[in-house]
Amino acid sequence: MSKAPGMLTLDELAPRFKAGDIDTVLMVFPDLYGRLMGKRLDADFFLENAEKHGTHACDYLLTVDMEMEPVPGYRFANWEKGYGDVHLVPDLATLRVASWLDKTVMLICDVEDEKTHRPVAQAPRSILKHQIAKASAMGYTVMAASELEYYIFQESYRDAAAKRYHGLQPAGWYIEDYHALQGAREEHFNGAVRRHLKRSGVPVENSKGEWGMGQHELNVRYADVLAMADRHAVYKQCLKEVADQMGISVTFMAKYAADRAGSSCHLHVSLWTEGRNAFPGQLQLGPVQCSDVFRWFLGGWIAHVPDFMVFYAPTVNSYKRYQTGSWAPTRLAWSYDNRTAGFRVVGRGDTLRIECRLPGADCNPYLAYAAVLASGFDGILKKIEPPPLFQGDVYVAQQFPQVPRTLHQAIDLFEKSEFAKHTLGEEVKEHYLHFYRTEQAAYDRAVTDWERQRYFERI
Repeated sequence: MSKAPGMLTLDELAPRFKAGDIDTVLMVFPDLYGRLMGKRLDADFFLENAEKHGTHACDYLLTVDMEMEPVPGYRFANWEKGYGDVHLVPDLATLRVASWLDKTVMLICDVEDEKTHRPVAQAPRSILKHQIAKASAMGYTVMAASELEYYIFQESYRDAAAKRYHGLQPAGWYIEDYHALQGAREEHFNGAVRRHLKRSGVPVENSKGEWGMGQHELNVRYADVLAMADRHAVYKQCLKEVADQMGISVTFMAKYAADRAGSSCHLHVSLWTEGRNAFPGQLQLGPVQCSDVFRWFLGGWIAHVPDFMVFYAPTVNSYKRYQTGSWAPTRLAWSYDNRTAGFRVVGRGDTLRIECRLPGADCNPYLAYAAVLASGFDGILKKIEPPPLFQGDVYVAQQFPQVPRTLHQAIDLFEKSEFAKHTLGEEVKEHYLHFYRTEQAAYDRAVTDWERQRYFERI
């Protein structure tokens, strides 16, 4: 496969340093939320030192909350251990121009233990790479694509924060799904980020208006699953920073307002072996002509949703999407080309793939894809049958289990899951259990606008 425009090798990078085109190397890694953390290195220092030896970061970055406060109760890093360093090892295959930043290239790093130089098991990229290694051992390459949605607002991030995110003006003023006219009004942003992504090693397919005022979807081309998770992270970073530069804002919240459509992250996945898609075959499941590999991968994926729902829907807000008639799924069913199903099968032959509509735009792609692989490959190994294909409105199909409806419920399922423990290891599972409990506890302590509006006068 040819190299995407914007991706660089070290041999290509050095002359650009010398010419003064590039003077900064942004070395980053995804944290538990999927945010990119890291350092900006001087280009000369990178070539002389960090290219071979990497750099360091405080291990507390894998234990902080959304506000960057170190959270007590983690075994991995805490005050008693003194919050030491982890080693950031650049993955040179991820070296790319960050075209929206001045004279900057970006490198995504793996996180290693400072003493043993083994991968830090709790790091999201380590978790996904562990599942990719299992796929490779079974003879498969995993191809994937993230389909992300977001809202655009006229206020800057600073102004939105000053308004406490109330009364924000969306970029559009009517529902603009596929609407060319309204889309043209927002092209100053969407066009800019399409071009930046393309020049930064994230090949773009298209962008379009979505089913909300100021809501859009920008799709990038599929790739092997690790490259796709990296593209997903770069995509979100690019859009936020370009919006910041333009004095506007975007949000990837799963449900930014009760009366607006949610923002999803549909995951498209297929397995390939010997250069061909392993999903097509002679088995006929309704309109789907598929292989046993497809059937069992789908069966395992659906069966293990309760075990890993926290990886698909990681915040309290995530669960506000799951409403009847909302384009977000409410039941664990699959169908062919049916947007009411949690698992929508699309394509034929080499394009046959599974689209999971469960995750919101707030998911950490490394964790979500790791859950997909662990679940699907368990299905293949144990020959787990999927439920019967359903044709019709899945929202009213009460014979199928409901999607977990709250983060509380998903945490309980994760805590009880022996499969999650087997997949992640006890130490990693405990780390993430504490992470999600901390997120839930922060919400449980909060007093919301809804409570004030409901109870201030009338209770």
